[in-house]
Amino acid sequence: MIPYTVNIKLAARTLTGTVHLQNKPAVDWGWQGLIAQGCHSSILIIDPKTSQTIQVLERHKANVVKVKWSRENYYHSLSSPYSLRLASADSSGKIIVWDVVSGTAHCEIQEHAKPIQDMDWLWAQDVSRDLLLAVHPPNYIVLWNGDTGTKLWKKSYAENILSFSFDPFDPSNLALLTSEGIVFITDFSHAKPPGSAGKKVYIASPHASPAHSKPVAATPAPTGAKKALNKVKVLITNEKPSAEAVTLNDCLQLSYLPSKRNHMLLLYPREILILDLELSQTVGVVAIERSGVPFIQVVPCGQRDALYCLHENGCITLRVCRSTSSSPDESEQSVQELVYDLRSQCDAIRVTKTVRPYRIVICPVNENSAALVVSDGRVMLWELKSHSIKTSANSLSPLYSPVSFCGTPLGQNQKRIPDLSLNTMIAEPSRSSGQQEVQLKFLLTSLLSGLPLPPFALRMCPPLTTKNINHYQPLLAVGTSNGSILVYNLTSGLLHKELSVHSCEVRGIEWVSLTSFLSFATSAPNNLGLVRNELQHVDLPTGRCFAFRGERGNDEPAIEMIKVSHLKQYLVVVFRDRPLELWDVRTGTLLREMAKNFPTVTALEWSPSHNLKSLKRKQLAAREAMARQTVSDAEQSSVESSVISLLQDAESKAELSQAISAREHFVFTDTDGQVYHITVEGNAVKDGARIPPDGSMGSIACIAWKGDTLVLGDVDGNLNFWDLKARLSRGIPTHRGWVKKIRFAPGKGNQKLLVMYTDGAEVWDTKEVQMVSSLRVGRNVSYRIMDIDWCTSDKVVLASDDGCVRVLEMAMKSASYRMDEQDLTDPVWCPYLLLPRAAITLKAFLLLQPWSDTFTMDIMQVYVDIKSVLMDPELNLLQRCLLVSRLFGDESDMQFWTVAAHYLQSFAHARQLNSHLDICNDVLCESSFFQRFQLERVHLQEVKRSSYEHTKKCADQLLLLGQTDRAVQLLLETSADNPSYYCDSLKACLVTTITSSGPSQSTIKLVATNMIANGKLAEGVQLLCLIDKAADACRYLQTYGEWNRAAWLAKVRLNPAESSDVLKRWAEHLCSPQVNQKSKAILVLLSLGCFHKVGEMLHSMRQFDRAALFIEACLKYGVMELIGAAFTEYARLLRSLGLKEGAVLWASRAGGAGEELLEELFKAEGAEEQPGLEEEQENLQSTE
Repeated sequence: MIPYTVNIKLAARTLTGTVHLQNKPAVDWGWQGLIAQGCHSSILIIDPKTSQTIQVLERHKANVVKVKWSRENYYHSLSSPYSLRLASADSSGKIIVWDVVSGTAHCEIQEHAKPIQDMDWLWAQDVSRDLLLAVHPPNYIVLWNGDTGTKLWKKSYAENILSFSFDPFDPSNLALLTSEGIVFITDFSHAKPPGSAGKKVYIASPHASPAHSKPVAATPAPTGAKKALNKVKVLITNEKPSAEAVTLNDCLQLSYLPSKRNHMLLLYPREILILDLELSQTVGVVAIERSGVPFIQVVPCGQRDALYCLHENGCITLRVCRSTSSSPDESEQSVQELVYDLRSQCDAIRVTKTVRPYRIVICPVNENSAALVVSDGRVMLWELKSHSIKTSANSLSPLYSPVSFCGTPLGQNQKRIPDLSLNTMIAEPSRSSGQQEVQLKFLLTSLLSGLPLPPFALRMCPPLTTKNINHYQPLLAVGTSNGSILVYNLTSGLLHKELSVHSCEVRGIEWVSLTSFLSFATSAPNNLGLVRNELQHVDLPTGRCFAFRGERGNDEPAIEMIKVSHLKQYLVVVFRDRPLELWDVRTGTLLREMAKNFPTVTALEWSPSHNLKSLKRKQLAAREAMARQTVSDAEQSSVESSVISLLQDAESKAELSQAISAREHFVFTDTDGQVYHITVEGNAVKDGARIPPDGSMGSIACIAWKGDTLVLGDVDGNLNFWDLKARLSRGIPTHRGWVKKIRFAPGKGNQKLLVMYTDGAEVWDTKEVQMVSSLRVGRNVSYRIMDIDWCTSDKVVLASDDGCVRVLEMAMKSASYRMDEQDLTDPVWCPYLLLPRAAITLKAFLLLQPWSDTFTMDIMQVYVDIKSVLMDPELNLLQRCLLVSRLFGDESDMQFWTVAAHYLQSFAHARQLNSHLDICNDVLCESSFFQRFQLERVHLQEVKRSSYEHTKKCADQLLLLGQTDRAVQLLLETSADNPSYYCDSLKACLVTTITSSGPSQSTIKLVATNMIANGKLAEGVQLLCLIDKAADACRYLQTYGEWNRAAWLAKVRLNPAESSDVLKRWAEHLCSPQVNQKSKAILVLLSLGCFHKVGEMLHSMRQFDRAALFIEACLKYGVMELIGAAFTEYARLLRSLGLKEGAVLWASRAGGAGEELLEELFKAEGAEEQPGLEEEQENLQSTE
């Protein structure tokens, strides 16, 4: 049997409880796979897969109001490794950027002393990965370098800024939600502050009308989506609305939609509005019926056009956008607006005064799990699961599951991971055969709960000794205000047991063995000042509780304290205005109730000295004498005497535990400060010596006794140290007010003393009589101390009024711990916790492994289903790369491999693929799909238009898209009293009469070029599109810096060859030093099939592993030739990581370029038989 070992080393840690209202927005789920959550002034780092708190960061003095993980949108290598970086901001305006693994701060930033309204990292990380934008109240935005803490620029706006949102498709766009409306910034850059004040758009509230200018709660809700839509028609205006037409701007949230470009959502308590920003017009509404539960928050998804909504009852709903592509048999006008169908919802929670849902966060990598933070400190993790059904009975359009896995069609026998991510669960709406219809459900997969509301009563179990080392567990009992007792195991920091023991607040706990304790609680006093006392004995292994004092306890003075003697034989119960009671703990009997004239006790402590040893010696001597009489001399010699003594020993021990009652003493003080000494033996109680009061001390509040040292503390903050051996006493004034509690540290000869005051705590060394460390509210910490105890000989545990219990070193500095030094109960899969080199090695190992016997490194922490898929020989290289980038939460890798996998297959099969890239990739999508999407969008804009401006914009778009007939209809709608009436009518005539004759074409071209030269770029481009000169139009747009517009036009109007030229020019522009968006350029080139160029670029950007694997995949699909240098460099990288077999494999495939490296490798190996093995691996690799 394996011996049970005890881990006595306890890590400093924080057990957290309820969440403060200011912490409400402070939660974030990062690409790294971890959740950060603010709890008062601390930050918890939670691993959602194993639901453990793996780090608590403590440095803020005020409540944390925002936390944000840094983005992982860059290429990771040894020089730019996988690291856990988190920015947190508090209500005093301080921002800290953390290195989460070591628990230290990279930098601290302070601009003003007001709470930070919002902050986020810049997502375009080609230039720098360290830029952090923050809103400093009331109206400043500041760009910081999050690594050094330097301010890059600062800009102020006219209104108060509430929050902001970056455009996920264009890093130069930013939208600010202000107290009056929205400000759109289009020239955001890290180099300089935005030049203009931005375009202001005012929001007239959806319920705006003079009748309802009461606060939001009183506003009657629209009964249905139709009513909401009518009101929304006039939602967004460029003029400031009149005062009575605007209620307080009750917009709760604004975010860009990451699933399609130029769309934004606005959240109101009773509806979500989807805006098309090209038109500034509402194109969709999700409204709640009158009886429905209002929204608190919405998280839009990127992988599918879907919304996770949080409601006030804690229910999370998933709404997926209905397909807008109308089927041929329906009428043209079928699609009136974007409709988000409710597809799944989870159970609500029970909402009370203290229990409210705060926020949800969604896993950004997979977008199929949500974490809900509740105000009582719970974090609930909901996962979305899909299950296939025959045909749906409901009226909603069916959802289908995709037929591909990780971007590639599934092989015959290929394993797949069910519910890997949102886009592998539901397909983009399209009618392809062989798809399975699915339904979605939420499943609660784990729950983290915190401590209840303070105050707490703490007591650590008896200390570790040589006798109990084999079965010792460091248990901490925490009594709570609702009468329950929580027992925590401090090795893991996890809740060991929760016991509902009392019906009122627990006042104190005393352990009577390693597995049982006594606790007492007192109810609120009645009008006579009497209470109900509850004193319970609890046995931990069984959970059995019984009332220790039997029937007693009703209508009597309150219990002040209970004290158990050192040998756990006796118990003293001290009451407020009544003499004390003395109990025998072992038998549960009352030994003595003191007489009426017994002095009032102010403080009491048992003495550590007792006569147990001498009693044992006497008993053993008596035993031996008896044994000698009964055993004759002959027998004596034959039986080993040691056996007898062993038997006697065992016997005596068994009897000792029952029979012997050792003599123990306790001392107490009365109201005058006189010290009494009382001896207890069996049921005999003797009064001992009395020591007169010390004149320098006030009323004694507490006593502690260990060895030959006795310490008294009084209400004025004086400590009196008595050395009983030398008969000396020494008084020291601490000037800290009432001494609430004093406790000696455990351990032989350890004379440290922990003292608690109303404003903090101190540790004293009683040998030297000097203070070791101190903690004071307002000076070192912001919380007040409620209770204290020692948990080991060098660590203390403190309960504080912010609802936390902290285990601290003796220095009492609250510090974060190193994550790699922790003992976690469950292993955590998070490559970011590894050293940079180890993380890169692990990645190489997962990517490249021809699963041969030569590799022995085991990766047990990867979850079982993922492991079986990784080892599946059917998994091809592209799928493996995409899956590993998901496992690592590597945003830039995922983006690259998604686009690469799609276009490699597309070009290999001569563009015969049924599937297309999701629209969230915008201009990277196929032209035909992109064109269809834009036409649907204009159709929707047309249905929604509500002013001449809108109609004009629609007509312009239709002309660019080549839909001339429809454009003419719109142009002819202009009313006669409109100043543009004449102009529009002529334009309509022009569009209908355009012929392809030479003269008319050249005239129009001349006019267009003149217009463009004179600053009318949009009009000139339209004319060029009319005469099918869209390629020239794109060139003009690019010359005038309208690169995105040019790419859009090329996608919707040009043939593949012309479009390719335009996009290649754009890619070159993106690579230029002043733009520096090479990662975007690579994606554009991938979509054009310029694979060789991509391979060269990756190699020149020193992204060796990505380059080599990409070229390898291209070779498999036969779409490009070998670039040997990239393979050689990857082999060098693997050699530096110590993966020799891999290095040889890639070097041998690099052709001539790798020969030199191969020689080096073989010299190093000094082995000749290696090539055979390499060929074997090569074969394995090719079969894979």
